[in-house]
Amino acid sequence: MVTYDELNTQNHQITELSNVLRYLLADRAMCDTDVTCNLFFEYVDRVKEHLELEDRHMYSKLLTHKDSRVTNTAKLFLSGSVEIKRIFGAYLKKWCRKQKHELKITDYEAFRAETEEMLDLILNRIQDETEKLYPLVRSVTGDARQAA
Repeated sequence: MVTYDELNTQNHQITELSNVLRYLLADRAMCDTDVTCNLFFEYVDRVKEHLELEDRHMYSKLLTHKDSRVTNTAKLFLSGSVEIKRIFGAYLKKWCRKQKHELKITDYEAFRAETEEMLDLILNRIQDETEKLYPLVRSVTGDARQAA
């Protein structure tokens, strides 16, 4: 079972890491530090974990619901998750050496711009989950504590 507390904690941690990374990566000299790289890859792992958790547990009841508004919302969030994973994967392939736990920044301005876009994409998703998905799941399940 997944609780809203768990989901909200994950969202809070991802938001916090996003804000710290945004600050650190604004300085080119900080991009190559072990601390920044460790935080960056912690962020990557947390985002992936969060999306996978939702994919495994959140959508099954919504996709089989009799109300088409509920099923359409679930389909939108699920397809959004697929798209975020695709974009995130392409971003990581371009800018990271995951095995070495390194960022490979060949063009800092492009890296910074794409990183800002990626952080915004994830933060917008978190906001949509909090404002739209979680309330919908609560209304469908009638459970204020357990999300799935």
